Amino acid sequence: MDSISDRRSSFRARHGALRWTLAGILSVAQFSPAAFAADPKQPSALPEKAADPGAARTSIFRSGVLETKEGLTLRLVADLGSVNIMPIQAGSSPVVRYTVHVETDARGAAAAQLLKNYSLKAGTSSTGVEIAGQLFPQGAHYTNAQFWVQFEIAVPRNYNLEVNTDAGDIATGDLGGAAVLKTQGGNIIAGKIGRAGLALHGRPVAKLETEGGHIKVLDVAGDLTAFTAGGHINAGNISGDASLHSGGGHIRARQIGGRADLETAGGNITVGQAASFVSVHTGGGQIDFGEVKGSVRAQTGGGGIHVIYVSGPMEVESNGGSICLTGASGAVQAATSGGSITAWINPNAPPGSGPVRLEAPSQLASGTGDIIVYIPRNLAVNIDAVVANGTEQHIEADAGLHLTMQRPPNGVGQVRAVGVLNGGGAPLKLRTTAGKIRLQYLDAQVALRDSLIQEQQDRLNKRFVEVGFPPLSFIGPESRPSIPPPATPDKMEQKNSGTDWLEDFLGDLERRFRGSISESQDDFLKRLTYHPDPIYPTLAQRAGIHGFVTLQVKFTKDGRVEVEKVLEGEPALVDAAIDAVNRWRGTPAWVKGKQVEVVSTLKFDFQLR
Repeated sequence: MDSISDRRSSFRARHGALRWTLAGILSVAQFSPAAFAADPKQPSALPEKAADPGAARTSIFRSGVLETKEGLTLRLVADLGSVNIMPIQAGSSPVVRYTVHVETDARGAAAAQLLKNYSLKAGTSSTGVEIAGQLFPQGAHYTNAQFWVQFEIAVPRNYNLEVNTDAGDIATGDLGGAAVLKTQGGNIIAGKIGRAGLALHGRPVAKLETEGGHIKVLDVAGDLTAFTAGGHINAGNISGDASLHSGGGHIRARQIGGRADLETAGGNITVGQAASFVSVHTGGGQIDFGEVKGSVRAQTGGGGIHVIYVSGPMEVESNGGSICLTGASGAVQAATSGGSITAWINPNAPPGSGPVRLEAPSQLASGTGDIIVYIPRNLAVNIDAVVANGTEQHIEADAGLHLTMQRPPNGVGQVRAVGVLNGGGAPLKLRTTAGKIRLQYLDAQVALRDSLIQEQQDRLNKRFVEVGFPPLSFIGPESRPSIPPPATPDKMEQKNSGTDWLEDFLGDLERRFRGSISESQDDFLKRLTYHPDPIYPTLAQRAGIHGFVTLQVKFTKDGRVEVEKVLEGEPALVDAAIDAVNRWRGTPAWVKGKQVEVVSTLKFDFQLR
């Protein structure tokens, strides 16, 4: 994002069209006479440029210095202009220095008259310094003139700010006071705001509002409230509560020390670390969490939800995206209408030895997607898994779980598996209409979990670095179980020793010529341990785009799936299929004691409902 100090707001003056409802316009009576830096009739503290008929623009500068005290407030109101506020040098006497640069593209005498009529008032009061800039209505023959106004201001380091401009950007450096920054349409870029021990009696340390631009703030020593009608919000480290709302842009918060309320009409939401309750809502974007030492409530109208670790209760819901929870210590309520759910549930261990327990009932539900859950061996829980329309192959469980299967009488219908583990505890309900359910112990797929955590950490830090924030260090509070050793080559050879000699011969021949083996789509999918479904692009649905996507894919030796070739499909649908496949993970193939790559052809069916 460009530096706001290098920008200038343009404004076309039209007869009778300017707004004169500036809040807090300051009259002459509000200032002490000696405080005025420049009289409107003699506006320039520096020599004015001559109105050169051949010049592209004519400009004037007005500047002044006002004595003040640390901890007071700058109040600036302008109907036009970008504002750049920086701290004065450390050790300097507490003063407010300002320079206002006004330009117009009018020519000759018209330019001189327009610049002369620009009103600038600056003065001191018992609460600080007040500056007001105003462009008065011009005659009809000036209706095509354009204006540019730039405020450059230096204040004491612990000064408070109240800035309101009707048209322009606002930029501030690192300041120790509170800040209220408002613009009707520009961007807001702020450095550090606030300091330790700043008492505001329930008011936020920073309140940032724009009717259409982006907001970026580095750090806030206290509470932050930010609103934009449509731009992005990027926040660094917030020590207090955060209330961030956008009409449709992305929201990124690196660290939040208090409670958080984040909402956007359609963008993505990213939270690196949070220390308390977090509530997020997006009309259709992706939701990504790092580590939350509290509880979470997250809802999206269509995107996926990815979470590294949450220590408290969690409620997550997507209208169609996949949900991946690599660390859930509290009770979990997760629901998606069509995506898959993958969750590692691992409650914190109690003092001493004994089983671990969920603090409250938990339920994971998907309309048509699969549900894969990993649990610790010492979890005391009542498991109740139901596939509304399936066969007994739709529920798979580790043999050590000893679940009781209730099969449909006609082979197809409702399938249910129940079990009481380690004496029983809070219920864990798994529900899907037509997907599959798989239950495994935590130590079954440690490498997969570590891979997903690393991917999520990289994804989060990439987004923070993109907007100029330093990367985060993630330290999960739970200890990860050791990775079980893979099957030895000898055992793999014994397993394959009974296969048909012709299959071995053909397999060897294929490996020599292709460096891999081929499998059908069904056999290929059985290797997968994590396979979120593609998300049907909203724009494609609205445009009526549907049909098949066929991809040639390769299962690599490290358990990843790569797309080698697109065989058919509409571009909008192809991108959605590739995005899903690139996130798939599974168990590598072994043949005669050696890992090999597997090639297959996958077909995806995107159909309008």
